[in-house]
Amino acid sequence: MSGVHGPIGGVRGPRVVSVNVGLPRAVPRGTGGDGGTGGGVGGEVMTAIWKEPVAGRVAVRRGNLDGDRQADLVNHGGPDKAVYAYTLEDLTWWAGELGRDVPMGAFGENLTIAGLDAAGVVVGERWSIGSARLQVAQPRIPCFKLGIRFADRSLPRRFATAGRPGIYLRVLVEGELGAGDAIDVTPGAPTAVGVSALARAYHGHDAGLAAAVLDAPDLPASWYDWARERTAPRRRGRV
Repeated sequence: MSGVHGPIGGVRGPRVVSVNVGLPRAVPRGTGGDGGTGGGVGGEVMTAIWKEPVAGRVAVRRGNLDGDRQADLVNHGGPDKAVYAYTLEDLTWWAGELGRDVPMGAFGENLTIAGLDAAGVVVGERWSIGSARLQVAQPRIPCFKLGIRFADRSLPRRFATAGRPGIYLRVLVEGELGAGDAIDVTPGAPTAVGVSALARAYHGHDAGLAAAVLDAPDLPASWYDWARERTAPRRRGRV
């Protein structure tokens, strides 16, 4: 379902609060992991999940922001995961949930944003920020590196069930952006699927929403493959 986002939480309008970047680093593999998605123990793993806020204008490229990289280009990065956004409201929720400080960039997000109702974001809607033009592509599906970042094996599972997946964006027009910039949202198509709903369907194995995904525009090819796989038994049953 497509919609226009209005101000929330007393914020005048959607905006960027912080721009965060980071480079790959080797960290001990046994400091986190969920025990079920390849976390394992022992050795080291390369990750760029540690992001730090940067000042000034930051160039937005097709694959990422200047000063930012992804360590695992099979599961992270690429045109449909070029920029990751997470809301300040969700960071605040996690701080209460975890009983600890959760600084901007803690979830590996490139853009910490505020004043935008993440639950209403749909795939395909376009964000104009500074001189860059971005398009919502998909939700985040957590991996074991989130557990490493928080030194908490349960974090990937808790992230999956919390219904706060954050937003991956593709870059339509390169440009520059910075903290304080407004986010001008152009709604997605009437048949667009919500980012949060898509994440819930994935983790909950919701074949009903998977069927709707097949008619939704602007998703990466992997999501259509997932939807076809989820709905295949039902289609065969109607033959």
